[in-house]
Amino acid sequence: MTPETVISIGEHALVVTSMVSAPLLLAALVSGVAIGMLQAATQINEMTLSFIPKLLVLVATVFVTGHWMLQTLIDYTRSLFESIPGLIS
Repeated sequence: MTPETVISIGEHALVVTSMVSAPLLLAALVSGVAIGMLQAATQINEMTLSFIPKLLVLVATVFVTGHWMLQTLIDYTRSLFESIPGLIS
């Protein structure tokens, strides 16, 4: 196994990780900004007001994109396992 192969595997792992985490991070960002603007406009600084809606948005995001995220991880893992014989020689 050459250093280039290891770097390639690591790079692909980082890309897959970014792709899988992006929907959740973007949903948390958008809901956090919207809730923050609402709290700033109404001057209500309740911690549960920011936590509960973000949690609900993240749960909804997992329900919507969960199948795609799981399929992406399965495809990456399958391709990694299938490439093991070629990496050993």
